[in-house]
Amino acid sequence: MFESPLKQEKESSKTGLWIGIGIVVVLAVVALIYVTSKRSAKGPAPVATLTNVKADPVHDLRVVSAKMDKDFSGTTAMWSVDIKNSSAELTYSNIAYETTYAGADNRVLLVNQGKIPITIGPGDDQSAQFRDTLYPTGTIWFKIRITNATAAK
Repeated sequence: MFESPLKQEKESSKTGLWIGIGIVVVLAVVALIYVTSKRSAKGPAPVATLTNVKADPVHDLRVVSAKMDKDFSGTTAMWSVDIKNSSAELTYSNIAYETTYAGADNRVLLVNQGKIPITIGPGDDQSAQFRDTLYPTGTIWFKIRITNATAAK
């Protein structure tokens, strides 16, 4: 004769719960379809190759430290350099350098060029020691800089 109002309330709350779950599932499916369609419209991500990664050894290679001494006879300049490759993708080899030797009046006494036969991978650093040239008499200051290198992927 008397029906419990509690039973009707439980049935309507279960129905409401299933409707809520259904709405959430439909929204998730729509969002997934939207995201995947946007990705496929863009196409695959570009792959870095040597053709689309510009090699810039003067910028990518940095002399971290440089020390110049004379050889045992006192006539030839001996360099010890640490070089850092800041490129994330390119390996550099056959690193071309230029050394400058100047006198007391800042007059350039000698400029020499050469190659350092090392290979430095992406993000690596490496030390190199090499003989440069006859040490000019009257040298007060000297410097070294990277001028070029061979890039490889």
